[in-house]
Amino acid sequence: MYQKILVAYDGTPESQSALHECIRINPPPSTEIHLLAVVQLSPYGMAGGYAPEIECAAKSQMMEQELERGRALIAAAGLNVAPHLQVGEPVEVIGALADALGIELIIVGHSRRKSLAMRWWRGSMDAVLIERVKASILIAVHC
Repeated sequence: MYQKILVAYDGTPESQSALHECIRINPPPSTEIHLLAVVQLSPYGMAGGYAPEIECAAKSQMMEQELERGRALIAAAGLNVAPHLQVGEPVEVIGALADALGIELIIVGHSRRKSLAMRWWRGSMDAVLIERVKASILIAVHC
């Protein structure tokens, strides 16, 4: 059984599927569950087209609330969960946190209505998550 699980969560229906899949696999109470929300700035903000700190603050506040909802849902299922909120490119942030924490399983959501190339866990520079991490990846499908 996995001892350290990372669930990528942003409040979308796809990421909610990932969260529910984590609960469904019923890890033992000793398992560390890490719930990660990534605030991704728009390309305009990163290029300096306007005040990115305002965008970052607004997105971070919204994502903190969503992260708390996800944390509460996992905790209500009797699991130990540590929330993480980070800013950056999702693939790189997920990979770095997975490496730092020694994550064994990463759970991400996917919609059948969107191609794999259109999901957020595929980076903007073709940095596919599966090529970035050493952990196993479980893709929870949202219909």
